[in-house]
Amino acid sequence: MTKIRKMRIHRFGGPGLVQSDDVEYSQADALQVLVNVRAASVNPVDFKIRNGKYPSVQEDRLPYTLGRDVSGVVEKCGAQSTRFAVGDEVFGIVGVGGGGYAQKAVLDQAAIARKPAGLDHVHAAAIPLAGQTAWQGLFRYGGLGAGQSVLIHGGSGGVGHFAVQFAKAKGARVTTTVSTENVAFARALGADIVIDYKTQRFEDHASDLDMVFDLIDGETRERSWKLLKKGGVLVSTLSEPSRDRAREHGVRALRYTVEADGNELAQIAELVATGKVKPHIQDTYPLTDAADALAAVESGHAVGKIVLVVE
Repeated sequence: MTKIRKMRIHRFGGPGLVQSDDVEYSQADALQVLVNVRAASVNPVDFKIRNGKYPSVQEDRLPYTLGRDVSGVVEKCGAQSTRFAVGDEVFGIVGVGGGGYAQKAVLDQAAIARKPAGLDHVHAAAIPLAGQTAWQGLFRYGGLGAGQSVLIHGGSGGVGHFAVQFAKAKGARVTTTVSTENVAFARALGADIVIDYKTQRFEDHASDLDMVFDLIDGETRERSWKLLKKGGVLVSTLSEPSRDRAREHGVRALRYTVEADGNELAQIAELVATGKVKPHIQDTYPLTDAADALAAVESGHAVGKIVLVVE
C-alpha cells in the first residue's frame, strides 16, 4: 500500500514533538469515507491533545495523528456509505481518534457535508469544528432565537467569529468582547455592540441578556452572571459552570462538548454559500509546518482560523 504523510506525536509534550511520518493509511469502515485531504484547520483541542491534557486521548492512542477537521475529495466509500460518492468535495469533523493533519483521512459519513461550490478547501476546512461548536452552543444548548440578546465573550477567535455571524444571521442582538486590535474586525462581522475588554468594563455596556456564550471562563464568567435576565442561560465550552451561581441568579448554566453532525454542517454551509457567514483565515501553513501552526494558535492571539494546506 502507498504510504502517506501524517503529522503525529509519539509522546505528549511541547511543540517540538509534532513530526512528519510516512505511514500506511486507514481504510474506510462500512459507514465511513476515505477523503483526500486538501486542507485541515488547527484548533485549540489539537495542542491540548499534544500536551496530554485532553482526557479522551491517552497514551494508548500514541502515536497519534493530530487534526479534527478537514476539507477534501472523497476517494472511497465504505460498503454501507451511501450519502456521498467518489469525487464529491466534502468537509467535516474527524473522530476523536484524529487524523486530519494528513494527506488522507477517514471520516464517518454522518460527520461530513458537501462543500459549498464557491468555497475553496482552505476556507471550508476552517468551518467544521469551530463552526459547529458555535452553532450548537448558541442554538442547540442556548436556544437563542430572533430578537433575543446574547453576549459572546471572545468574538474574534475561531469559535467566536462564527458565533457572532450565526447569531446575527438568526436575528439576535449581539454584543461581543474582543481586544483593542480586534474591535474593527468584530464590527465587520456584524456585532451590534463591540466591547474592548482592555479599556472597557463589559458590565457597563450589557444587561438584561437572554444568553451569555462564554468562551473565556475565569473572572470573565464570574462578572457575567448578573447580566443575565431571569430565565436566561450561560453556555460554555470550558469548565463546568457553577450550579450554585446559576440558582442564585435564577438562570440556567451548562457546559457542552461539540458533536459532529453532517446535517447541521449542511445548514452552516447554506449560510456560507449565501454570503451570510464568512470564515476568516488569519494564516495558512504547509502541512509539514503543523508545529508552527499549532504554536500560533496556542499563543491565544489568532483571529479567526489558521489552516494547514495539504499537497
